[in-house]
Amino acid sequence: MKGPHTVFVCQNCGAQSRKWLGRCGDCGQWNSLVEERATPASAGKAGRSPLTTERATLFAEIDTSDAERLSTGVSELDRVLGGGLVPGSLVLLGGEPGIGKSTLLLQAAGRMAEMGRPVLYCSGEESPHQVRARGDRLGVSDAPLYLLAETCLERVLEEWGRVSPGMVVVDSIQTMYSSKLESAPGTIGQVREAATQLLFMAKGRNVPVLIVGHVTKDGGLAGPKVLEHIVDTVLYFEGDRHHAHRVVRAVKNRFGAVSELGVFRMTAGGLETVENPSKLFLAERKADVAGSVVLCSVEGSRPILVEVQALVGTGAYGNAQRVTSGVDRQRLSLLLTVLEKRAGLHLTGEDVFVNIPGGLLINEPAADLAIAAAVASSMRNQPVSPQVALFGEIGLAGEIRASTHAGLRVREAAQLGFTRCIMPSGNLGPDVTAAGCERQGVDSVQDALEGLFS
Repeated sequence: MKGPHTVFVCQNCGAQSRKWLGRCGDCGQWNSLVEERATPASAGKAGRSPLTTERATLFAEIDTSDAERLSTGVSELDRVLGGGLVPGSLVLLGGEPGIGKSTLLLQAAGRMAEMGRPVLYCSGEESPHQVRARGDRLGVSDAPLYLLAETCLERVLEEWGRVSPGMVVVDSIQTMYSSKLESAPGTIGQVREAATQLLFMAKGRNVPVLIVGHVTKDGGLAGPKVLEHIVDTVLYFEGDRHHAHRVVRAVKNRFGAVSELGVFRMTAGGLETVENPSKLFLAERKADVAGSVVLCSVEGSRPILVEVQALVGTGAYGNAQRVTSGVDRQRLSLLLTVLEKRAGLHLTGEDVFVNIPGGLLINEPAADLAIAAAVASSMRNQPVSPQVALFGEIGLAGEIRASTHAGLRVREAAQLGFTRCIMPSGNLGPDVTAAGCERQGVDSVQDALEGLFS
């Protein structure tokens, strides 16, 4: 009798090969092919998916009375999710090891259980005693919170049917395995099968599911890319282990805004929400120091004021250094070229260092003007007024382009006591106003620098 066939599956892109290759022919990843047993063609077709119905339903006849969002009890997590958990949604939370993923989900599970909704917490990495010890430290009360230390997907689904929870947490998806497949847990087939079965159960029973995902050394979610397509929401837990605050960012959300941001502070009693991140990031800012300016940034629908620091010094080596922390290095190189060509600053042989204190990552184009102003301030050794905030995108011709959410930026600056806001002229309008904050529109980089240092 002929033995079962085996295939080699790339753990990066899912490509299959009949023989082992050192490099995947589809994605080019080295040493990513793992031997797995081929799945029979009839596997997974015995039953019908819980998502299917007997007949097509009219759009107007679909009942949405039980589709109200569920609060997790953690305000910042609700903000990132778009106002709370949608029943039947599948949420994926990824992040570096030790960043606080399990802590956050255990806090959310405990608070939701306190509100009267049973929660099933499935841990494939810790025993119930270990989870209980962390829960005691976080202050989880005697609520209907069920702990299950299990890695077999079928056992998890069986307990799901017995407990009938209002929310399910799976920590983590890489430790789950299905007995239908003979490959090891964490392989591309097992991750895809586990995520698909959890999706069917979540949609079929209208129960939200939160799953933890590991990340690779490159910072991306481990497993197949199809995992991010299966889930409804993808959240990334970011933070610097040298800082106390953590940031949860939404990179995909079918039920809310993308790039929404939630800020937490790590304490001995768990993660605490930060209601006003602007005060947190500006708390230790020193006034009247050259190279320091304040940026009016927007993450999702939330305005956040952050400090942008720049240091310009004479290069001691042959090649000038361009070092960044919190901003894109290539974007800095572009802005330095614009400053040299359009504003007359000689930066070719100068070392330039740009930093966002607090470990926050700023990617929006509206940060261009603040970065350019900080570099010019350090180059001229002339401080910017501590009561001035800036935002605006810089084009290659040196023009200042309009930015989104200008009203939110100006109002946030006014609430924190800033009396002047330098912004693109294209954003000046009757709806962009704030009491006590003067608006100054600029059309070019040269106009902005003249307004700052005049």
